[in-house]
Amino acid sequence: MPVPRSIIQQIKQIIPPLNGTLHKGQSGRVGVLGGALDYTGAPFFAAISALRLGADLSHVICSPTAAQAIKSYSPDLIVHPILVQEASYEKVESELRSLLSRLHVLVMGPGLGREEYMQSYAHLALSIARENAMFVVLDADALYMVGKDLSLVKGYRRAVLTPNVVEFQRLSESVGISPDIPAKERAGEISKVLGGVVILEKGPIDLIVSDTTGEAASLGASKMDEGAEDQQREAVEVDIEGGLKRCGGQGDVLSGTVGAMLAWGKCYEDGAFGDGSVPASRLPLLAAVGGSMVTRTSSRIAFQLQGRGLVTQDMLPQLGKSFSEVFGEDLWAGDKGRL
Repeated sequence: MPVPRSIIQQIKQIIPPLNGTLHKGQSGRVGVLGGALDYTGAPFFAAISALRLGADLSHVICSPTAAQAIKSYSPDLIVHPILVQEASYEKVESELRSLLSRLHVLVMGPGLGREEYMQSYAHLALSIARENAMFVVLDADALYMVGKDLSLVKGYRRAVLTPNVVEFQRLSESVGISPDIPAKERAGEISKVLGGVVILEKGPIDLIVSDTTGEAASLGASKMDEGAEDQQREAVEVDIEGGLKRCGGQGDVLSGTVGAMLAWGKCYEDGAFGDGSVPASRLPLLAAVGGSMVTRTSSRIAFQLQGRGLVTQDMLPQLGKSFSEVFGEDLWAGDKGRL
């Protein structure tokens, strides 16, 4: 089933125009929290994908053990090795507060790992992000963290969770979803229990769901306009053809593209561009759908070129072309980049 045209039109409204009116930072400042001794590729893929889609700035917040490797992958990334295992909690908190105050979105999970100190810092960063009304994308070991403490995201409508099949099963069990519930309804039930957070269930067909009918749903807790409250369950299937080769790292690309679109949404919400007609409560679902569409398209194009030998890095140069295929060439050029 194709993505409804009305949703595509709303996504287009939150894409920054390329008409020379915006300055650096007004097309999105993205932060990726992750990267420790054993994990350097995942945060790189998430952060560089955000840039390749069109975010202005992309920061990686990581452990010093990962910083040099990540810096060597690309000079375009801004790397902050502040997650020091031996540092005082107060020092790291101060640095995180300063850094996150300058960002529009925080992507957590790629390369995070399960070391106690990294999980502790991730817990802290998510709490600060909520205080700052930042949009957040939670994947990989950030979902492991949430599964242990659902209150971290419960009721926070600015969050997007992106579980794969294993992570989705684990999250379902943590939330208490009955296995008797039909498979296509489980993501909605998770969203309902968690207060309307957007669930992007990855699979052969990506399913993006938001259910705001539960008691935990609150726009006020997410610092959104409560006048826009609309209790409903909304589900969107993205069945765009992807590549036939699955390799580690493609989920990190998705986290980065969703993060970039959420950063655009935050700039839109803050009035940097657009007419403000799309309510903030719609932005997480729109970003999840848009990120899924572009990522699946880039996977397909890269697979056509590389076949069985596809690696995640092959997808990165295809993100711009995929964006044009999904949303139209006029977003790159045309009438000075206007929609």
